[in-house]
Amino acid sequence: MGDEEQTRAQLRHGLRIATLLVAVLTVDVLGLINLLRHLGSHDLPAAQFAAYAGLTAVLVTEAVLVLRRRPWGALRWPAVAVVFAAAALSYLTLPDGKTSTTVDWLFGAAGWVLVVVLLDRPFRTVMTVLVAHELLALANLLLFHEVSRSTLARFATGSVTVFGLPLCVAVVAAVLGRIGTEAAAATRELERVRTAEAVAVAAHRRRAQRFSELAGTTVPLLEGLADGSLTPDDPAVRRGCAIEAARMRRLFAESDTVENPLLHELRHCADIADRKGVEVELDARGHWPVPPVAVRRDLTDAALTALATAGSWARVTVVGSGGEVSVNVVADCGELTVAPPVTPDVRVETFGSDGTVWMEAQWQPAN
Repeated sequence: MGDEEQTRAQLRHGLRIATLLVAVLTVDVLGLINLLRHLGSHDLPAAQFAAYAGLTAVLVTEAVLVLRRRPWGALRWPAVAVVFAAAALSYLTLPDGKTSTTVDWLFGAAGWVLVVVLLDRPFRTVMTVLVAHELLALANLLLFHEVSRSTLARFATGSVTVFGLPLCVAVVAAVLGRIGTEAAAATRELERVRTAEAVAVAAHRRRAQRFSELAGTTVPLLEGLADGSLTPDDPAVRRGCAIEAARMRRLFAESDTVENPLLHELRHCADIADRKGVEVELDARGHWPVPPVAVRRDLTDAALTALATAGSWARVTVVGSGGEVSVNVVADCGELTVAPPVTPDVRVETFGSDGTVWMEAQWQPAN
């Protein structure tokens, strides 16, 4: 559970406890006091105590669920039915003319019990059930009691608190739920932006590091061409420029999202040779895991050096088997010197004769 979801759960749990306390105060304190005080006014006291027992049973169930941090689940609508049955039993056995008075103790209590049961439901559901309870009380007044202007006024005045206060709690619960949902969405969006920024910063840092590595070989070459100490007519200078251009193309290719990064970077290296008229053949056989960036650099260094210095043709073959991969290059170029690999799991071998060079870079990760 994330921090925002945990915060929402704590808010809902706190509101649930507060609503339960108000309902207990209304039913088991004020309601019981009014019931006992006017017990002699009731024709069927047992019916009133049965209604009181029904509401208390619902509140006890809610207390157990709160302690266990469990929702009502399948018990919700049977509990609502118990509340309505208790309300009907109490209203039908009220003395004539006592609706909406202190004798009618359940009128002000049933709404709170309904809100306790339906607190985590949508607002329209709570509204509908509270209206249904009001209609039940009104129907009892109109059908079984003497109706007068004073009784209707008393009913309307009592409904302001009996219906309005529980409804306000339902509104608060709905607002808290909406605020929690919006806050969670805002937090997720903020985390997404932060992650994207962190990825961009890391990619920029890696690219800057790679550029600084290239600067050790590229900058002296450019400075020599700028101050005239190196001339483009020198074959060694042209070969060095081709090698550095291939390394830069490989650097740019490293940031691309492709299925096979090794082949993708080799194609970019081959493009330098192709631009100067070298016929390049690139072939791949087998399957291999995606090597890390440092390993791919060691695997492609030998190939890009041969491709950059080839005279007219070059053949690059990538062979993968199980967990290892090798890059083989054959080209018509003179003897080459390749820097030793940086990663310990890469091995480079070079053979040359009669103007043809064969080079192999093999990666076999240690288990």
